[in-house]
Amino acid sequence: MPQPRAVVLMPTYNEIESLARTLDELVFAVPGVDVLVIDDNSPDGTGALADELAAADRRIRVLHREAKGGLGAAYLAGMRWALREGYDLIVEMDADGSHPAHTLPDMLAAARDADLVIGSRYVAGGGTDGWAEDRERLSRVANAYGRVVMGVAVHDMTAGFRVYRSEFLRGIDLSRVTSAGYCFQIDMTRIVADAGARILEVPIVFRERKAGASKMGGAIVTEALVKVTGWGIGRRAAQLRHALRRFGV
Repeated sequence: MPQPRAVVLMPTYNEIESLARTLDELVFAVPGVDVLVIDDNSPDGTGALADELAAADRRIRVLHREAKGGLGAAYLAGMRWALREGYDLIVEMDADGSHPAHTLPDMLAAARDADLVIGSRYVAGGGTDGWAEDRERLSRVANAYGRVVMGVAVHDMTAGFRVYRSEFLRGIDLSRVTSAGYCFQIDMTRIVADAGARILEVPIVFRERKAGASKMGGAIVTEALVKVTGWGIGRRAAQLRHALRRFGV
């Protein structure tokens, strides 16, 4: 059987200190994958560095976007590119080195039996390395809240290390995705779950970045809580309507 073609989507904004190291770890761990760096016109020169790395390695491509448009918008642009290019598997991965590249072969293998594979911090064997206790607690509570409110049986809905089967993504209306920022991961989880996706979680240990600055802030957390609550109300209302129709009400 031919091996499925896989591409790793790697959005960047001011990741000049981390990008080369992350790509080195990735191609060492999974030499058979291609990479699409999606740069949002980073003022620190990340896009130019990505071009240099691509010129030296035919597995690396670069998609330059005109301005900072958010993580979700970058991933959607990458997904559409990957679908046009005919890849079988589409991977999401951070450029800051926080996602363990050595786990990706297991995630790609799991995609044989799933439409979405999530590298999860919050299943048995998963965890975080270098996080403050209050940060991990906040993340766990946020994920538990989303799981209960929306009724989606995923332990790490905010996870950004993922593998999607292209065959499944082609049947998804990506215009339904309403989040350009960090809510994108939760948004995609609910949309693929609504579409009947087979979702598997593979344990990973998420590492705190070694260089550069995190883009996470209080406004992002607030946005997530507001949107998750709204999505949850909508999903529960739809479930109630479906139940009432079953009983002829």
